[in-house]
Amino acid sequence: MSGPLIVLVGPMGVGKSTVGELLAERLGTTYRDTDADVVATAGKAISEIFIDEGEEHFRALERQAVRDAMAQHQGVLSLGGGTVLDGTTRELLAGHPVVYLSMDVDEAVKRVGLNTARPLLAVNPRRQWRELMEARRHLYEEVARSVVATDERTPEEVAQAVLDALELPERTGESPLSGRENTRMTEQGTTRIQIAGTAGTDPYEVLVGRQLLGELANLIGDRARRVAVLHPEALAETGEAVRQDLADQGYEAIAIQLPNAEEAKTVEVAAYCWKALGQTGFTRTDVIVGVGGGATTDVAGFVAATWLRGVRWIAVPTTVLAMVDAAVGGKTGINTAEGKNLVGAFHPPAGVLCDLAALDSLPVNDYVSGMAEIIKAGFIADPVILDLVEADPQGARTPAGPHTAELIERSIRVKAEVVSSDLKESGLREILNYGHTLAHAIEKNERYKWRHGAAVSIGMVFAAELGRLAGRLDDATADRHRAVLESVGLPLTYRGDQWPKLLENMKVDKKSRGDLLRFIVLDGIGKPTVLEGPDPAVLLAAYGEVSA
Repeated sequence: MSGPLIVLVGPMGVGKSTVGELLAERLGTTYRDTDADVVATAGKAISEIFIDEGEEHFRALERQAVRDAMAQHQGVLSLGGGTVLDGTTRELLAGHPVVYLSMDVDEAVKRVGLNTARPLLAVNPRRQWRELMEARRHLYEEVARSVVATDERTPEEVAQAVLDALELPERTGESPLSGRENTRMTEQGTTRIQIAGTAGTDPYEVLVGRQLLGELANLIGDRARRVAVLHPEALAETGEAVRQDLADQGYEAIAIQLPNAEEAKTVEVAAYCWKALGQTGFTRTDVIVGVGGGATTDVAGFVAATWLRGVRWIAVPTTVLAMVDAAVGGKTGINTAEGKNLVGAFHPPAGVLCDLAALDSLPVNDYVSGMAEIIKAGFIADPVILDLVEADPQGARTPAGPHTAELIERSIRVKAEVVSSDLKESGLREILNYGHTLAHAIEKNERYKWRHGAAVSIGMVFAAELGRLAGRLDDATADRHRAVLESVGLPLTYRGDQWPKLLENMKVDKKSRGDLLRFIVLDGIGKPTVLEGPDPAVLLAAYGEVSA
């Protein structure tokens, strides 16, 4: 019978893609994934298909993808978790070498994590998982020639078990898995970035990867009895899922819903959180978890810093901006009518979980906004970031791009190195504000309705022009700012008639000293420096270069 050499079936998060790729390497053949085929056909993520067209439309696309792959592919094939629900698909699989990869519910919740792109596990992952498996387990077993359990097994061990079950010979030569034997499937592809403790603070880790929810309880620890999960209204289901999961593990977990975006960063919202903590009996050994974008992690950190003069908190950023900027470094704060982040504290988290799966359903404009902070890291410290963006600007605009994980990790490493040396912005850390002096003025002028990254993009072009006019930066590097930012869809200009207002706003910026304006400019790529008290005529001329 012609068709794939191996067909892998099983629930979401079981590791079909990981094991499938390893099997293909061992057998000297190719790998194919029908979920990827559906995404390619639809031109959008699976979660978007569910939202825009509904599950029935997705299942039709999935059914066709399986039919095509079974007819065309001769290597290793993995099928989406729900493909076995379709009777014609089950008939099509009859007689083929199908392997069912299984796992129990606790393992499932660890691996699936905070993936908002898993539309069928949106609320309570444990309950939803059990319900899904009750409906599907017998179907997996019906189509499978063999069943291979994945619990507490490495990818290599699972791949070997599949080969043994099907009695397939491995290609001779060195195993492509050499050096990976100690990687557990629950931490597959996870990068751990160390942030050194300074000024009496403890060191902590930033984890970047997928399926990271299982790490949350480890960070919370045994001393905590109560956990407060702060989340924005837009992530109500995700916040409740995290709360329920922690409650299932024995914590007294509450969820505190915040307004979306910058509307959360007010003293009134902070006071609301303090009241909830007081009514719950929060003590110094209890823990706050901030799940959401940069505004949410700013508020969560600020509430943690101020409750009982400081309790532990954990950041679970769900946007690019929050992952590479807001959640790392311990700067927390709220806004006032006079400016952004003028009230705050330096209070580093106990850990940061950057689950890249949370980006899969992020709106494109929000994703692109986060790219401004990544590009900033490239200009001030790591030019490889700029090279990666320039090599594939369209790929840089989407979480499905080839360099997504590397771009995020490199940006975090830049910030990690800086904040490990200067927690409280007394020196080196100031370079992280490249482009931010004008950006914060724009945000205030727009009453915080603008995306932060859009304002930072304009702020960086302004800073580049300021550096050029001050004789610090060469023309090519200044022009490169425009090219790189524009290539991913970030704005380069702002309203020319707003300069007087912006200038007044900048005078109350946190980087100013008295009435002396301070700007971060570049002497070259990776060479940031401070420009103090520039001539007002030079400032006006630089702004003229970004005026629309």
